[in-house]
Amino acid sequence: MNLKKPAAIVVMGVSGSGKTSIGERLAERLGCAFVEGDRLHPAANVAKMAEGIPLTDDDRWPWLDLVGRELAGARGRGESVVVSCSALRKSYRDRLRQASGGILYFVFLTGDPKVLEERMGARTGHFMPASLLRSQLATLESPEGEADVVTVDIDASLDHIVGEAFDGLAKMWRA
Repeated sequence: MNLKKPAAIVVMGVSGSGKTSIGERLAERLGCAFVEGDRLHPAANVAKMAEGIPLTDDDRWPWLDLVGRELAGARGRGESVVVSCSALRKSYRDRLRQASGGILYFVFLTGDPKVLEERMGARTGHFMPASLLRSQLATLESPEGEADVVTVDIDASLDHIVGEAFDGLAKMWRA
């Protein structure tokens, strides 16, 4: 799909939902850049999560500001971008919306906690332990019903999930 104007998209959800894998493939399909939001976390946040300690809002605000700058920077350059970011609370999404400088689209990856646990248990080399999944699920405020949000169930193949996200965004862009 050739976008008529630059789009800023956040692929969101709890840990283990596939934000990076879906985000990378969605960006490839859209022909735009992908930014891994976890790489923007300050070292103190990564260390805290690696120890199994949930982040507080005070930990998250500076990180969300960095994510917002990535979104705004791409928009300022006239480029589309897909960013992965958990964006668990409405206040976090609103902060990203404000920082992005325009319409911000969200792809919400949702799924059964058992599927999420299995995925987290199977991955290697990630700082986020499976023990923090419960904390993230408790923090999550579903974005369903918010403007410019596509919800996709993750209990499917990667290609199917990306296709659902793409089709949902395309419908919004045609509206």
